[in-house]
Formats: sequence, C-alpha cells, structure tokens
Amino acid sequence: MTTHPRSALSGIKVLDLSRVLAGPWCTQMLADLGADVVKVERPLAGDDTRQWGPPFLRDDDGEVTQQASYYTSCNRNKRSITIDMATPGGQQLIRRMAAEADVLVENFKVGGLRQYGLDYESLREINPRLVYCSVTGFGQTGPYAERAGYDLMVQAMSGLMSITGHADGEPGGGPLKVGVAVIDVLTGLYAANAVQAALHARNATGEGQHIDMALLDVAMAIQCNQASGYLASGKAPTRAGNQHPSLTPYQDFPSADGNVLLAIGNDGQFARFCSAVDHPEWSADERFATNRNRVANRQALLDLMTPVMKTRTTGEWVALFEDKAVPCGPINTLADAFEDPQVKARGLRIDLPRWGDAPAPDHVSSIPGVANPIRMSGTPVTYRNASPALGQHTDEVLLEMGFGAEEIARLKAEKIV
Repeated sequence: MTTHPRSALSGIKVLDLSRVLAGPWCTQMLADLGADVVKVERPLAGDDTRQWGPPFLRDDDGEVTQQASYYTSCNRNKRSITIDMATPGGQQLIRRMAAEADVLVENFKVGGLRQYGLDYESLREINPRLVYCSVTGFGQTGPYAERAGYDLMVQAMSGLMSITGHADGEPGGGPLKVGVAVIDVLTGLYAANAVQAALHARNATGEGQHIDMALLDVAMAIQCNQASGYLASGKAPTRAGNQHPSLTPYQDFPSADGNVLLAIGNDGQFARFCSAVDHPEWSADERFATNRNRVANRQALLDLMTPVMKTRTTGEWVALFEDKAVPCGPINTLADAFEDPQVKARGLRIDLPRWGDAPAPDHVSSIPGVANPIRMSGTPVTYRNASPALGQHTDEVLLEMGFGAEEIARLKAEKIV
C-alpha cells in the first residue's frame, strides 16, 4: 500500500485487533495521519458494528445493503483482512504480522489474548519495538479489571450522567447519557495521543511499551472543571440542563420561533449584550456587573432576560449579535448543521471511494463521512479510501507478507483466513 509522501505517520504500520468504537477510533486517527492500518476481523462476521443498524448503506443502485453506517464512521483509510485467531494457524499469522508492525491496538478483555500468545509480553519477545495499546473498560488493574465495559455503563459509573440532563423536578428531569458514545470517542483520541508519544519515545530508547487505556479513567478525566470543582469544594455538582455551573448567561433561551443559545463568558460580552438589547442598566446593576455576582443572582437575571429573548426570532438574534462579539447561535439538527455555510466552507462532509472493487454483495462505490478536524500545513490528513468491505484486502496483505497464491489458497481452505 502506498501512503501520502508527506503524511505525518507515513511508514508506520499498525495492526488493528480492535472492534466497535474506542479502538477503531484510535486507529482511524492514526490512519488519517498516514499510517498503514491493517484491521483484523473475524471471518464471515467481521467487526460487531458492521451489523449495528439501521441505518445501513445503500448500494450504487439505491438498494439497502447489509453494512451498517456505524462501521463506516470509524474505519476509513484501513485495509481489512479476515483471520480466525482461535486457530493455531491464525495465531501464527497474527504473530508474523506483529513482528513487522510498529503499533498494535486491541480491546479484548484483560488477559483475553494471552491464551493465543498475542498478549504484550508474548509479542514483545518477537518485536521489542512494538507499541502495544490495550483499550478496556476499566484498565489492566483494579477490582473491576476483568469486567466488560461499555460507554453507557461508564457514563453512568463515572458520574457523567449525574451532571447531564435537566434537574430533578423539571420537565424531562433525570440523568441522561450524552447523545454520542463520547467516552469511546475520547478514549480513542487519548489512545492515539499515547501511541504517538510512545513512538516518539521509541526513537530515543529503541524500545516499544505497553499502553493501558481505560474508559473509566477517561470518563473521570474529561469531567475536568466539574471534577475539580467537586474536589475543591467537597460538593458534588448536579444536573442543570443547559446552564453552566460557573457562568451565566450561558444557556439556551426560548425565542419567538424556537430556541437560541447564548454563551457569554466574560463581563465585557455581557455589557455588549445588555447594550444591544436596550437594557444597559443590567450590566450596571451590582447584582449582575460581574460574572461571580451573576451566578449568585442567576434566577433574578434569567427572570429579566427570558421575556426579552422571546421578542425576536433565533435568526434575528444571531444577526443582531454577529458584529458585537456576543456569542450567540441556533440549536441545529444534524441536517441543519451540514447545511450551515461554515460547515460547508470547511469541507466537513467528505465522500470517499471504496478501496478498489468491493466483493459481492457489497457494491458501494462511495461512502459519506465527516472530515477529520485536524488541519496541518506541512503534513496534512489524507483521505485515501472509505472503510473496507469485510476481508477486502486479505489476499493483498498476505501477498505483501510473502505468501504465494498456493499458500493463500491453503489458508482459505483451512478456514484460517
């Protein structure tokens, strides 16, 4: 496989033994940055998310296929090879791949790969330079280490759901999960950072290392200001809907035709807001002159603001504040967001071709997706191809490894690949 000559991770080989979201998000990030990522999938079944639908992709004739769009969200720029790692031949094949890899990413249960001789200690013996990243729900140590961990469970256990949603007693009150599997995604991002740091360290030491990533660790870490506030005060924060615990006004308001969001982060912005809505006396009021006082007198301020915010449409408010450096915006649907002129100008929707000829029955030549947000001037993110069909590159990868046509045929006949 050829990669973009100016890609940041060009020449780095990644063996991807992960599935679902956190691990694949990590390896997709590495692939976007130019690494050659080979994804190992189960024969016939593949990654679990290939079946996580609807929605499913449509083929070139507009017919619904058997591949869920979930899979395509986190597996672009990769090659797919099918290997049955439960067989001795499959284990030997993966060990041979690991011997030549720079990075291995896996998200099996703790100890799950040891029985196959594919754990870090075993593979380090054949490739001391290997950066081996394990992604689990609760990490390699601790009383929960052997538990399976899922994003929703970890959102609940970490306290994130206790600060997400409307307060008890309000309409729709109660704990809520975030609308996407945010812990999985952020664990993938942390893992990609860790992998690149380990590769940099390897340049100095010549040795790889084991990276232990846990969803629970990430969920605790990303609560940043809320967690720090609890540790400083001893008081656990509670749900406050779209309000900010340390800023006001920083929330949504009903407008004449829907809802509008204000994100006022300092006293200057508040003063400009007050002037624009013809209530300069609010910013002069001692109760509201500083953010600290506004938070202390939050309800009194909201009682004044809410009727005023209902007097104009969302679009009118956005237009009014646009040249006044007052952060204000609509609450879009995804459909609205993809039609937003800024989103279009930044090219955040991408349509990628399938990598060569996908095997039947998956005749999908182009797959839509969301662009990588990283913009680098010298070594830009590259988009080579959309997510692969199951096992699409099995022959290609085996040929690169030195297997001949007869050997590949034997591996297939023995159901190793």
